[in-house]
Amino acid sequence: MPSGAEIQQYFTGVWQMMMGRADGLKMLDLSADGFWNSFFAILVALPPLIVGWVGFVNGVPDAYAISVGERFGLVVRLFVTDIGAWVLPLALLAAFAKPAGVADRFVHYVVASNWASALFAWVMLVPGLLRLFVPDAAELANGISLILFLATLALSWRLTVVALGKGAATGTSVFFGMLVASFMALFALQSILRLDFAGG
Repeated sequence: MPSGAEIQQYFTGVWQMMMGRADGLKMLDLSADGFWNSFFAILVALPPLIVGWVGFVNGVPDAYAISVGERFGLVVRLFVTDIGAWVLPLALLAAFAKPAGVADRFVHYVVASNWASALFAWVMLVPGLLRLFVPDAAELANGISLILFLATLALSWRLTVVALGKGAATGTSVFFGMLVASFMALFALQSILRLDFAGG
């Protein structure tokens, strides 16, 4: 597990990349160990993700009637869904990196993407806390979530272009491919785990 100082360094690096600065890559650990350690970003992202999952469970119709065991089971299903939507597209990219012409930058992209995803999870904590502690502010929370989501899309695109270093055309193609793969994985897992309807 990277230290707190290292995590802060990685967050700074990916933020610089989102600002279009390739120097941000130098702040990431792109070694073999750094590649695998970047998946610790999932653990770093867990606290804000858990807040969101609990808020979702609380918003389920008749949530008061759900037992503790059912609540825990629902949170576990949300965990599997969100982490699956995080990891499965990366596995898909690994399979197609060579034909897509980005195999030499695959590690750069995965390391940057993992730490960026953790950073985004913390950014989305604000609307998550609103839903959790101020249920009546659901519309405000949804509005903030939409704005932040659109912002993260733009920032993710810039990060992808910088991480791949092969120009805007290739970066844009990979960005949209990964976005589609992520949504497909999310919807598929929601359906499999019966999260596509309230109280599933």
